[in-house]
Amino acid sequence: MKKVNIEEKLSLFNDFWHPRIIGELNGQHVKIAKLLGEFPWHKHDNEDEMFLVLEGELLLEFRDKKVYLAKGEFLIVPRGTEHRPFAAKEVSVMLFEPESTKNTGDLIENEYSKYNLEKL
Repeated sequence: MKKVNIEEKLSLFNDFWHPRIIGELNGQHVKIAKLLGEFPWHKHDNEDEMFLVLEGELLLEFRDKKVYLAKGEFLIVPRGTEHRPFAAKEVSVMLFEPESTKNTGDLIENEYSKYNLEKL
């Protein structure tokens, strides 16, 4: 068992849309990331995805609605649901996802695609 200080981990990087793994449990990765701007539309056919806002505000856009998340709020995006995260200002988030989750979901490779994520 090892205690994790989330603020300390967030201070170790400054780039956006590049999740880092800070924990693992039951086949799930606990990730943190900093977000700014707009991520491409995508979906995860086989995995649910949870966004927990640690700092700032995050807009999750869906084809039929928009959901705003403030600090301390989270939303679980069900598998197969097309979505697009958007951060007008810098946002820090925690993500809970199966180890198999590709951050760009069903999209072909692009500049947002991340593999072999760093463990902090």
